[in-house]
Amino acid sequence: MMPGKSLRIAVLFEPGKKARPVWFELNRRQHRITELTYQWQDRVGERQLLHYAVSDGEALFELVFDPADQSWTIAGQRCE
Repeated sequence: MMPGKSLRIAVLFEPGKKARPVWFELNRRQHRITELTYQWQDRVGERQLLHYAVSDGEALFELVFDPADQSWTIAGQRCE
């Protein structure tokens, strides 16, 4: 797994709620998100980044959304 690798991802946007990742593909495998454990924001220079700590029941992943270019990347992965 390479940190910063671009992802194909499905996200639900519901009125009055925060965006919620549902699944993502990594290394040609689809990971269905079973739990959103934490989310936070930070800045890198002028860019605001949205971080999501998620689990697929087998591992923990840190997914990062960059609203400036509408891209998703993976920042980390840990086996449970």
